[in-house]
Amino acid sequence: MRVPVATVLFSTIMAATGSFAAETKGPDLAAGQKIAAQVCAACHGVTGHSATSANPHLAGQHAQYIHKQLVDYKNNKDRKNAIMMSMAQPLSADDMRAVSAYYAAQKPKPAGATDKELVALGQKIYRGGNPATGVPACSGCHGPSGAGIPAQYPRLAGQFAEYTAAQLKAFRSMERANDPNQMMRGAAARMTDREIAAVAEYLVGLR
Repeated sequence: MRVPVATVLFSTIMAATGSFAAETKGPDLAAGQKIAAQVCAACHGVTGHSATSANPHLAGQHAQYIHKQLVDYKNNKDRKNAIMMSMAQPLSADDMRAVSAYYAAQKPKPAGATDKELVALGQKIYRGGNPATGVPACSGCHGPSGAGIPAQYPRLAGQFAEYTAAQLKAFRSMERANDPNQMMRGAAARMTDREIAAVAEYLVGLR
């Protein structure tokens, strides 16, 4: 019994299309929300708004950046943290993509800095760097508004000053080493404690 050529072609096309659709299906935001509520909420909040300045806000952060951090924590190589490693270990690749996309879809909340003197210095460094010591302008990579660039540089605007300062110091001491091409390690190595505090304070109210 012969099968019509048109039927064979149609079946082949549908099979290929179905396979392509499966491969290109986006992250499951509902699953991401569930993971956020069950795994991440205690430190980062269900909607990515942390209540503790030692833990970063994740709302509005780029999905690619969150995903990379989860992978690095799970591998326990270039970014080490015992708590985050234990949280990331059980997550599958799909889980990490889902929760990353979910937090990226949440709306950041505006915040305000409190130290005007530090803000003034931080603004100067963020926008123009410190040519005398070779500190580059942060805005060159993270943008004038601190929004960052998806898949390249993270969002910094509205982040806790304590958390931002801690990460800059971790880059400076080489404790954190998951920055592409050592860009952040090179920049932070040239920054003083006051410059770090200033940039961190400025970013709190940047929007």
